[in-house]
Amino acid sequence: MATKTRKRATKSTAAPANRNGAPAVGTLTQAHISAFQRNFAADDKNRLARNAVTRNPALQVALNRQAVTEISHAFSHVAKTGDATNQMRSGRCWLFAGLNTMRARLIEDLNLKADFELSQSYLMFWDKLEKSNYFLESVLQTLDEPVGSRLLDFILTDPIQDGGQWDMFVNLIEKYGVVPKSVMPEAESSGNSGAMNTFLTSKLREFAMELRHAAARRATKRDLRKRKREMLDDVYRILAIHLGDPPTQFFWQWRDKAGKFHRRGWVTPQEFFIEHLSDTIEDKVCLIHCPQPSKRMNAMYTVEYLGNVVGGRIVRYLNTELDVLKQAAIAMIKKGEPVWFGCDVGKHLERELGVLDTSIFDFDALYGCEIRLDKAARLDYRDSMMNHAMVLAGVNLDDDGNPTHWRVENSWGQEGGDKGYLVMSDEWFDEYVYEVAVDVALLPKALRKVLNEEPIPLPPWDPMGALAREGGR
Repeated sequence: MATKTRKRATKSTAAPANRNGAPAVGTLTQAHISAFQRNFAADDKNRLARNAVTRNPALQVALNRQAVTEISHAFSHVAKTGDATNQMRSGRCWLFAGLNTMRARLIEDLNLKADFELSQSYLMFWDKLEKSNYFLESVLQTLDEPVGSRLLDFILTDPIQDGGQWDMFVNLIEKYGVVPKSVMPEAESSGNSGAMNTFLTSKLREFAMELRHAAARRATKRDLRKRKREMLDDVYRILAIHLGDPPTQFFWQWRDKAGKFHRRGWVTPQEFFIEHLSDTIEDKVCLIHCPQPSKRMNAMYTVEYLGNVVGGRIVRYLNTELDVLKQAAIAMIKKGEPVWFGCDVGKHLERELGVLDTSIFDFDALYGCEIRLDKAARLDYRDSMMNHAMVLAGVNLDDDGNPTHWRVENSWGQEGGDKGYLVMSDEWFDEYVYEVAVDVALLPKALRKVLNEEPIPLPPWDPMGALAREGGR
């Protein structure tokens, strides 16, 4: 009996073709690739760059020596701050930045050592609990949304992440107060939050499914909220296991840097805040610079489904010109007050030197091209957004009063830069600083009136809805 021999099918390496045999429109053909290869080989600089980058980190090869030699950690005006702090492997930069602006007042008023810190772990605990409640409330508000809708997908994406915004920080402080770091010190999970966040995220998504299924079975709103409270009991227990129990009161006594002993006695976190720090967050507004054509200047904005405390203040931004942000920040620094600000820290950062400068890397010389998106285009095309919060701790003004570079208190430890402090060029400020929290009194009168306007709501996926969450090491 004759056997049929099957020919083994082979994949064609030819370019996809239309019915007439011509390559499909948009196809990358062998002719194109051959041209790319010839063009690359024709330029000696390409081969030199290839040889350097295949053996060394690209950012080291592109490091602009001239820019390095021009780095200066001298500033004409410096605010009162403490030693650089360390958020470790967590996204709590916004909490660190907020607490670092507040502790500066305590260090001065109580004559404390520069290494004094307020407990970041304490606020992290309450932020996680409040975010869990905020998430479950958002689920209850969107029960009519089908699975797979853009809004529900957004709500489910990252309900318990570490990031935040200025108004979210204020919500926590006003509700829970603050405590010294010695009262609630760091735990393993506060500085390395991945495992805790992963488990809580899955648990919250399970709770979301349960609430939606119960609603589909026509459970009453009262029953749904009762079940929600039971769910939050589980969340509290998980947080306490990871971070420890937050104190309801503590015995406050200290020795100042001159060696003098002081005793206040028992105090609650809220009392501690009111006695020492309440004016550090009063009458502050978050200014943003968002030059997208879709947004108006000198207008108030908020972001839907962005927050942490149900019933707390909503996120409110005053979008205004860049110079307004700068002049308000300069005025605060001149008063000796540090400034909370949000930026895109991943752009043009030389971490070891502690430099944020648009000229620190010479990408044009390395690659033969550079990225030429402006600030608005970077936002429109998702190339940049606010992802990290730090503190403006100083500024250098030239003889005409114009800023040349800024001193930045980061929260990545004391390695790099000036013992953990960065230097930021004024050009970098223009391109990658998106928001500052400043005193309302420092705004022009016309802008103060705008603060009373009803904010324009932005969808939750708008770039201005980004959270400061960039972790350290």
